[in-house]
Amino acid sequence: MTSAALGHSVTALIEVSADKAFAFMKDPLLLGRWSLGCMDTKPTEVEGIYTGTSLFDGGTGFFEIDADEQRLIIDFRLGDLEQRQPRISARIIPADVCGLEKGTCYLTLDAWRSAGMDEARWERLCRAHEAEILLIKSQCERHFA
Repeated sequence: MTSAALGHSVTALIEVSADKAFAFMKDPLLLGRWSLGCMDTKPTEVEGIYTGTSLFDGGTGFFEIDADEQRLIIDFRLGDLEQRQPRISARIIPADVCGLEKGTCYLTLDAWRSAGMDEARWERLCRAHEAEILLIKSQCERHFA
């Protein structure tokens, strides 16, 4: 398989500072406004684990957020209530790292294809991330306006 069949990455220029973008991305309730596969998030009875509904098939998904504030990286651990794996990652790149205008940053979403994911589901995930990065940009900028 080629790299495009195994992983997918999307990046946007976000017009807020890196620390604000990080705060937005690590908020599990805000995730429920931009993640097409996990809308309307709410906490479960297990601390740190959240649930949401897929707009695609109405299924229930579970996730937890592993946020590394030092590195500005967030791993979204996805799965069921019993077990979750780090399948999606967000990385925020501060303005000074890439010579961007102060008060802006890059935000990248990365996804890895699991061995059992069929081609149609992988394609859907890739297209969803291309829409989600636009939702993140718009909502994050509006949230901190």
